[in-house]
Amino acid sequence: MEQRPFGPVPRAVAVIGQGTWYIDDAHRPTAVAALRRGLDLGMTHFDTAEMYGDAEAVVGEAIAGRRDEVFLVSKVLPGNASRAGTTAACERSLARLRTDRLDCYLLHWPGPHPLGDTFAGFERLREQGKILSWGVSNFDVPNLDAAWKAGGEGRIACNQVLYHLEERAIEHAVQPWCEAHCVAVVAYSPFGHGSFPGPSTPGGRLLQRIAANHGATARQVALRFLVRRPASFTIPKASSPEHAADNAGAGALSLTEAEFIQLDAAFPLGPRPRRLPML
Repeated sequence: MEQRPFGPVPRAVAVIGQGTWYIDDAHRPTAVAALRRGLDLGMTHFDTAEMYGDAEAVVGEAIAGRRDEVFLVSKVLPGNASRAGTTAACERSLARLRTDRLDCYLLHWPGPHPLGDTFAGFERLREQGKILSWGVSNFDVPNLDAAWKAGGEGRIACNQVLYHLEERAIEHAVQPWCEAHCVAVVAYSPFGHGSFPGPSTPGGRLLQRIAANHGATARQVALRFLVRRPASFTIPKASSPEHAADNAGAGALSLTEAEFIQLDAAFPLGPRPRRLPML
């Protein structure tokens, strides 16, 4: 599995990680087995959140006895992200995850509390060793500018954003901003929401052709396209060990520049939206 620098974090992180949104809807032993299979295959970046129902508990079970192998990320809800509320939310997440620390803790999206208060809570947690770094999620450029001002240079580890072949809005300004400021970009929902291009579509047929050239799958090709830039990561979800193995296969896949150009043309960027898409 390829690993890369994760913003200012002094640790390389797997380029293909594991998302857990709705993973608690799956048969729990199967979901745990999927996460463990992904971990076996090098997908050591685990992403979860207090908003994700029982997902933190599922992750805690999956990583039991293997915590040191994992780069563990969770997120605080904006409504809980006051200075004291951030600390309390983190401690609840740690209890559900059955660990003493998070490798990165994120503000799930911009909310009602001043960023200075949220980040002060993050810094207190970092000083206590309960988190090792912190970042944000669903932040557009104005939010990122405000976060940079409130948090200080070199503090924001990552910005986790919606990004898939048919939703590339971050490429207009968010991704360039993050690259210029040494902030990792983490793509969530990399297959969209039930709309992954099938073989009956032109884009889907292209994915299949490129996949066949490499002995890969269409989904592996899609994941590799999303992490083609050096500061990019992605966190696909898998609800079975087989799906986890398929996702992990993207970690060593290498596409040609011509193939990237073909994919770029088949799934055009589109105009910049007024608001950054999320969810």
